[in-house]
Amino acid sequence: MVVRRHSVPQAAVNRARVLRLLRRHHRLSRNEIAQRSGLSEASVSRIISELVHRRLVAEEGLGRSTGGRPAVHLRLDDDHVVAVGVDIHTWESRVSIGALSGGILASTYFRTPADPTETLDAVAEQVQGLLAGFDGRRVEGIGVSARGLINSRDGTVEHGHDERWIKVPVRTHLQSRLQLPVYVENNVRAAALAEYHYGSPDVRDAHCLLFVKIDEGIGVSMMLEGELFYGQHMAAGEFGQMVIDDQGGSVRHDRPGCLEKLANDTSICERYRSQNGVKRSAAGGDVTTRAKQICHLAMAGDRAAIDALKETARYLGIGISNVVWGLDPDGVIIDGTLTEAWPVVDTVIREQFADGREFLNFRNLLLRPSALEGQAAITGAAALPFRSLFEKAQHARV
Repeated sequence: MVVRRHSVPQAAVNRARVLRLLRRHHRLSRNEIAQRSGLSEASVSRIISELVHRRLVAEEGLGRSTGGRPAVHLRLDDDHVVAVGVDIHTWESRVSIGALSGGILASTYFRTPADPTETLDAVAEQVQGLLAGFDGRRVEGIGVSARGLINSRDGTVEHGHDERWIKVPVRTHLQSRLQLPVYVENNVRAAALAEYHYGSPDVRDAHCLLFVKIDEGIGVSMMLEGELFYGQHMAAGEFGQMVIDDQGGSVRHDRPGCLEKLANDTSICERYRSQNGVKRSAAGGDVTTRAKQICHLAMAGDRAAIDALKETARYLGIGISNVVWGLDPDGVIIDGTLTEAWPVVDTVIREQFADGREFLNFRNLLLRPSALEGQAAITGAAALPFRSLFEKAQHARV
């Protein structure tokens, strides 16, 4: 993605700075905001008055007195403005109402139709139904996360999870149906955005954060200096295509030995089937649900499930190790079914990393499951309509 500098009014820069502080620290007084932002108390007072008037910030009780007048605490206002988040998944999709501070207020699920147009029509119907319960609140817009190569500039799924999802104009279709602004993002990028801003505080100062999403495939998103890295063609992060176990042949995409084939939910199910001596996999159904069952079996001590997960984790660790060698990140966050058996897979993944203090890439590398526990993609989708409020001080993307 091309990034250019644009002249942004200083007032917008300062408003965004205050909102980001409240997003990060949750509750602050005017004096604390002034100290942390470097703005004068008079400027902070003017900004807060405007944000309260716009119902983006709310006053909340009194802080502890230090001898003078007790300070009033401020927080992001979750009572008057909402956004809609949509996570389109191969098997089941989700529509949620999100708050300014990142919380999910309500959700509904539906079986994803095979046809893209039918899927988007179902999304529109579910959005309308869910918003009926939030009448009277301002709706900032709709954020959609989807699988595959996503052009977030024009809101199009360029190449989705199957051949039907090619050049699908998600933004155009939903804006026409719902008459609200629509923002479309790759599901792994949306999840990384949510993890960075709404997950555990241990990643919020990371220079380079990798977010690894594992389901029917494997996707990786990168947060560099607090911003998503898109690449020249909005296709950065396709490390699932990395070949781990070359098996020859002329295939150039989805090779049999690529990481995506070796460490996704399908591979977990296939290995468990093989361990149990079952000749054929169960037909149909949600492969992620079956992988989750295998994780639960492993945690209960099932030997075949443990072995299937350990082999999958070994390949995943090799793939992550290769990426860490190249990018030297602060941390790697993993989101997916595999993390439900984290005590089984954690050590196996780490065993693939270089051992020794001289290998700086791995010395203090943070490796853990997502703090949002499977909610990252939908949280990120619901946060997309609010993104411009927090990013006025950053580079505009065109």
